[in-house]
Amino acid sequence: MKALVLTGTVGSLLLSSLTGLDAPPAETGGTLLAARRAAAEPVRFGSCPAAEKLPPHVRCGTVLVPLDYADPDGRQIPLTVSRVKASGPAADRQGALVFNPGGPGASSTYFPLVAELPAWKRISAAYDLVGYAPRGVARSAPVSCQDPADRATGPTPAPTQPSEVFKRERTARAKTYAQGCATRTGTALRHYHSLNNARDLEVLRAALGEPRLTYMGASYGTYFGALYATLFPHRVRRMVFDAPVHPAPSRIWYVNNLDQSRAFERRWADFRTWVAKHHKVYGLGATAQEVQESYEKVRAELAAKPAGGRVGPGQLHGAMLQAGYHDGFWPLRATALARYLKGDPKPLIAQAAPGEEVTELTGNGAAVYTAVECNDAPWPEDFAVWDRDNTRLATVAPFETWDNVWANLPCAYWKAPRQKPLDVRTGPGVLPPVLILAAERDAATPYAGALELQRRLAGAALVTERNAGTHGIGGGTNACVNGYLENYLLTGAVPGTSVRDASVPNTPEMTPVRRASCAPHPEPDPVSLERRSELPPSDLPGQGVTARLVAGPSPSR
Repeated sequence: MKALVLTGTVGSLLLSSLTGLDAPPAETGGTLLAARRAAAEPVRFGSCPAAEKLPPHVRCGTVLVPLDYADPDGRQIPLTVSRVKASGPAADRQGALVFNPGGPGASSTYFPLVAELPAWKRISAAYDLVGYAPRGVARSAPVSCQDPADRATGPTPAPTQPSEVFKRERTARAKTYAQGCATRTGTALRHYHSLNNARDLEVLRAALGEPRLTYMGASYGTYFGALYATLFPHRVRRMVFDAPVHPAPSRIWYVNNLDQSRAFERRWADFRTWVAKHHKVYGLGATAQEVQESYEKVRAELAAKPAGGRVGPGQLHGAMLQAGYHDGFWPLRATALARYLKGDPKPLIAQAAPGEEVTELTGNGAAVYTAVECNDAPWPEDFAVWDRDNTRLATVAPFETWDNVWANLPCAYWKAPRQKPLDVRTGPGVLPPVLILAAERDAATPYAGALELQRRLAGAALVTERNAGTHGIGGGTNACVNGYLENYLLTGAVPGTSVRDASVPNTPEMTPVRRASCAPHPEPDPVSLERRSELPPSDLPGQGVTARLVAGPSPSR
């Protein structure tokens, strides 16, 4: 098949109209060609590979995408795709709903399983539920940065005020990791970035036989979903952005990480306040400060003698960080701390010690996370800048600041070419109405990102879960949020009343925005660990589809 070649003024005008860009890059033509090929050779679904660990009713296939969209006839890489077909009458089918849970580095091949959950029954009757592993993830041309034997599995330190010696050690480790990405992944490394994830989504749409895309992205999945909306607005049918990343180019990704560390401090305080409220159950302190003191006591003891020889301060912090993402973890983590201080380390070891499978998943997840974020945008290349900014930030937000630095520091020593972040933006009438979901106290993607995304996607509606902080709220236990989500996906109607955004200067061209809000889901009950172990994962309170699909201590945004 010959490549589609568009030249001259006519070709430029056509590509500009298709992508919304003033000057189409070489990759645009490659995307058009790859999508046309995918439409001609759609995904062939069959039994899922054993490695996916999916039940027989979930079917799997692959879609080929160019490694480099500027060279669409060059190397092709396979993306693993999973699907459960719509359960309702064929006449009521609305197409395929594609989901991405974020990361970067997370797979959604488990997404079709939500068809069995009550909150998804009507949606799964109308839509094929489609998950996939993005480029670099799992079996989709996996990225590797480190030999598995070299991965630290514990116990590890996690100082909130690192010494100069510790900083030098972590800086050396970051340089080694960045070099490992380049060595183990080779010249392909430069092609793992968010713009290509958006282009892959366009090829997947075509391979599914869908004239327009219906998509739900959570966390990082909202960012490349927003890139898709900017690049291919004519291909959008419906889009849901759950827990949005702040899309401003100047914040991708260094500034967003500073904001994230600041927000985790607030969410960590929320957890400690809840634990203090239930002092009679846990005995960890009647105030948030007393709970902090109990936590510091556990940290100190683990530094001196790791629990089970595997759980040190680093593993403790990773377990507690999950409580910052989802309050369904709060009773588990509080019980583990309480039991440890009473001489029983078993619950903490069970929750914090990484197993072999988790280590393998996080090894690949961390590699993809690093590749995408480092490739996406410029980063400070002098550690002195990181040291200055984060030393200052850690004085008011010590919980996550330095761990966030170490997770991202390889980007300071990245050798692959960096992308220029796209200015996410669509004008009035360019994009169909889209739906944004956000929790007011989300730490991983602070609420300001939802407000900014709404400003940039004209016609978008925002639903806020007030005074709540679970990361990813769609399809969870908040019936109000789920009602808005279901109604939008089934009818295309966006909720809310029109209000003027007071944070935007009052200019003549400013138009009202649509917003609605929901009361928070109930706080978790302070039940015992014994009873907690009897509950299925889907009963964890306040957890949306993102929480159910992204498990383990991966560096998910």
